[in-house]
Amino acid sequence: MSKRAEQLKELLAPVVEDLGYTLWGVQYLQGRGSVLRLFIDHDDGINVDDCALVSHEVSGVLDVEDPIPGDYNLEVSSPGLDRPLFELSHFERYQGESVQLTLLAPVAGKRKMTATLVAVDGDTLVMELDGESLRVPYSQVDRARLQPRFD
Repeated sequence: MSKRAEQLKELLAPVVEDLGYTLWGVQYLQGRGSVLRLFIDHDDGINVDDCALVSHEVSGVLDVEDPIPGDYNLEVSSPGLDRPLFELSHFERYQGESVQLTLLAPVAGKRKMTATLVAVDGDTLVMELDGESLRVPYSQVDRARLQPRFD
């Protein structure tokens, strides 16, 4: 997660949690048409009314604190079945699942892979790809997303 996204998460997590939700992750995409995307979660799932409530409350905080210069669009959504994984604790929660990774530098000659997350060993992800075990430093993960199975 970028430094800006981490700062925004620190600012907004208490607001989201006070409403009874978990702030799963934050993405801040800069550029023309900047976007601040919040992923919220709840044990009972997320619906459009939940997103609207969080959007309304968070908008007020963002207006007062003004942490982002310029114009941007605020999006609030569920992380979904193919949820992005933002923190090491997310990986720990989904051991045994298939994960799509994009890495900052190649590991075993690959920057992009879909592999099974076998374990989290300290700051290292132990992945299984084509019957081989790969150790991927968490610091090398650019993006990660669950790859849902529909068996």
